[in-house]
Amino acid sequence: MAYPKSDMLNNYDVYPKVFIAGKKARVNIRSLGGRQALQPDTEYPLTICALDGGKPRDFPATGDYQSLSVKTDASGNIAFEHVFTSEQEYFIRVMNENGRKQLEFSVYCVEADLAGRYPFIGDMHMHTTRSDGSQDPAVVCANYRRYGYDFTVISDHERYWPSLEAIDAYKDVPIDLNIVPGEEIHLPEVHGMRNDVHIVNFGGEYSVNALVESTAVAEKGKDLSVRAIRTENVPDVMTKPEFEAKMQALADAIDVPDTVDALPAAMCKWTFDEIRKANGLGIFPHPNWRADVYHVPEKFTDWLFETRPFDAFEVLGGESYYEQNGFQTVRYYEEAAKGRRVPVVGSTDSHSSYESNRNAFICETIVFSPENERTALIDSVKKYYSVAVDTISREFRLVGEARFVRYGTFLLRHWFPLHDELCYEEGRLMKQYVTGTPEEKAEAKAQLAAVAGRTRRMLQKYFAF
Repeated sequence: MAYPKSDMLNNYDVYPKVFIAGKKARVNIRSLGGRQALQPDTEYPLTICALDGGKPRDFPATGDYQSLSVKTDASGNIAFEHVFTSEQEYFIRVMNENGRKQLEFSVYCVEADLAGRYPFIGDMHMHTTRSDGSQDPAVVCANYRRYGYDFTVISDHERYWPSLEAIDAYKDVPIDLNIVPGEEIHLPEVHGMRNDVHIVNFGGEYSVNALVESTAVAEKGKDLSVRAIRTENVPDVMTKPEFEAKMQALADAIDVPDTVDALPAAMCKWTFDEIRKANGLGIFPHPNWRADVYHVPEKFTDWLFETRPFDAFEVLGGESYYEQNGFQTVRYYEEAAKGRRVPVVGSTDSHSSYESNRNAFICETIVFSPENERTALIDSVKKYYSVAVDTISREFRLVGEARFVRYGTFLLRHWFPLHDELCYEEGRLMKQYVTGTPEEKAEAKAQLAAVAGRTRRMLQKYFAF
């Protein structure tokens, strides 16, 4: 979803906003044409205070307030150098002659492992008209770019090829949105039993659905062009009897508790293993979705967390009632308390990309990645550099490891509102390009070329890496 800008963001440009701990940083504060609060060529006292340390008067062991004096330039702007010492939010306060706070700006300091990792926001689970969604793949991508996404995936039920269709729709225009191939995996029944654990293949280089003669193969055939983005080491398509025999053999060999059914357990493990072979991210989504009863039995979910065949847990996504995301959040933190570290994502599981869908913007994922590219995003999530964002209510909530929750909160207030303004126009032009008249398509193509690269340039301005 698009995040609103505060008056401070509207009236002042502070850049960079994110710095590396222990390194000298140059901070710029420019007026953006609001009521002039700072006079030109005037000396002002500044106080730089760390959010985490408390007031030095009361907590001298940790309080971190530093004072300096700066002079505005001829336009009333400020530039100064400073060393931020630890990972947290800092306030830059411009004081008046009476020692009272006149203006306050927020910046953030990160430790060295986050240097060069930029925040990219997006979705790893959504649907289109190619399964049970409401808009075409290319339109879904355009709409979510308009709402601020850096990356997205088309993960239609039983089908990988719609994600390739979305990628192909924009192959002739430069866009900053990263469209990742993917699918939601539903495999055929084995002896009348179906593995009903839904599994998302984010970014896999071939389709797992299409490894069996089922819906996708019946619709599009076996050619690699509709079931893979690579040409080598793609498994052959099995017949249903071959698949049934393979799954039964795996079920006979798997060691599971009495409370866990062997066949769906074996099918889950095989599916996640195939996603990894395809260099994808295997996501375990919505166990607490109420599909008559809980979508995945609690004992089966226990086994999945104990054995961790999946790569990431979709801790948020799909529905807006508390029992789903709330219970999954509790599960995540209880697993962490047991010493089980699990990468998290948040996804809409969207079936319509318009505001009329109450679940169109309920969840997102922020990935801290060196670049907005498929393999970099997957690697970053696997290395725990992600946080899930709950936007069901007006006031967002984040789920994940504490340092990323804190950093993500800062970014949602002070970075993403600026970022989203750039995304809106590109998304609007993308939709015009795929749905417009020939004249509108040509206009959109020219304008997309003109705005390409703006997101990357904005990252370079606001992150001092």
